[in-house]
Amino acid sequence: MIPIQKVKDIIIKHDALEKELASGNIDPKIFAKKSKEYSNLEGIILEAREFVNFDKEKKDLEQIIQDKKNDNEILEMAKKDLHEIESKNKKHENKLKIFLLPKDEDDDKNAIVEIRAGTGGLEASLFCADLFKMYEKVCSKKKWKLDIISISKSEAGGFKEVIFSVNGNDIYSYLKYESGVHRVQRIPKTETQGRVHTSAATVAVLPEAEEVDVQIKDSDIRVDVFRSGGPGGQSVNTTDSAVRITHIPSGVVVSQQDEKSQHKNKAKALKILRSRVYEAEKRKKDQERSSNRRNQIGTGDRSERIRTYNFPQGRVTDHRINVTLHKLEEFLSGEAHEEINHELRLKEQNLKLENL
Repeated sequence: MIPIQKVKDIIIKHDALEKELASGNIDPKIFAKKSKEYSNLEGIILEAREFVNFDKEKKDLEQIIQDKKNDNEILEMAKKDLHEIESKNKKHENKLKIFLLPKDEDDDKNAIVEIRAGTGGLEASLFCADLFKMYEKVCSKKKWKLDIISISKSEAGGFKEVIFSVNGNDIYSYLKYESGVHRVQRIPKTETQGRVHTSAATVAVLPEAEEVDVQIKDSDIRVDVFRSGGPGGQSVNTTDSAVRITHIPSGVVVSQQDEKSQHKNKAKALKILRSRVYEAEKRKKDQERSSNRRNQIGTGDRSERIRTYNFPQGRVTDHRINVTLHKLEEFLSGEAHEEINHELRLKEQNLKLENL
C-alpha cells in the first residue's frame, strides 16, 4: 500500500504548479522545466485524487451495506459499487506506484554511443558497421538526430570503431539498454566452406554530460597535439590538427583527428571526455548503491554479453530477459527493435516495484 501522504504530496505539487504557471509571474529560464513537471503530474492527477478519496467512498458504501434497514436492491447496488471502486483503486495504485518509482536522473539526456569491433577480425568490423546502420534506422524511425563524431574504417569496409551522438527526446532512457557485448553468428562472405563464425562488438552508451553535470578544470587536463594519420588528404597530415586530451584525475584519454581543424577536434574530444568522466563517476556511485544495482536489467557493463544475432536461424536473443524474436531482419531495420526494448523496460520496472 502506498503511503497516503505521498499521493497527497502529488496533488499539492500539481495544484501549486498550476497556480504558478497560470499567474504568468515565472522566470522564463525555468518556465520550460516547470511546464514539463506540470505535464508529468497532469498525467497522474486524476488517479491521485480518486486514490485519496477512496477510503471515504469505501466507508460510505460499507455503512450502507451494514445498515439492515436498507432493502435488497440498495444493498446489491452498494456491493456492486464497492467492488467497482476497489477494482479501480487497485489500478490507480499500480499506476501511482510506477509514477513514484525512482527515476534515472540521466533518462532525459542525449547520448553518446561508442561501437567497437571485438573478437572476430574483419568480420567483427563488418558487424560493427551493421550495428551502426541499425541505430541509424532506429534514430530515423524515432526522428532523433544522429551526428557522427568519429569513424575508424577497416580494410573490409566495416568499422573498427564508430562514435556518434544522438539528440532528441528520452534518448538515454531508450538507448541505455544497448550497452554491452553484442554477438553475431553467421557465415562470413570470405568463408568458402559454409561454416558459421561467431564475432562480437562492444557498445557503450554514455549520457551526454553538460558542463553543469561535470566540472573539468583546465588544470585537470593535458592537451597534446600531433599530426593526423589515415585518410583526410594532404592538408590533414601536414598540420598538427589531431588532439589528444588526458583527464589527469581519472586517467581517461580521448583522441580526435577526424576534422582538419585542431579547434574542432578539441571540441569533439572534450565532448566525449566529459561524458566518459561523468559516466565513470555515475558507475562508481551505482556500485556504492548495491541495492540499486539489483533493480537494473543488466549492469550496463561493457563486458556483459547482452544479445546474440543468429543469421542462419533468423533470430535475435536478448540474454538479460531470455526473449527471442524470430525476425532478425526487422530488428536490424529498426522495425522490431522497440519490442525487445519494451520488454527490458517492463522487466526493470517490475523489479523496482518489487523493491518499493
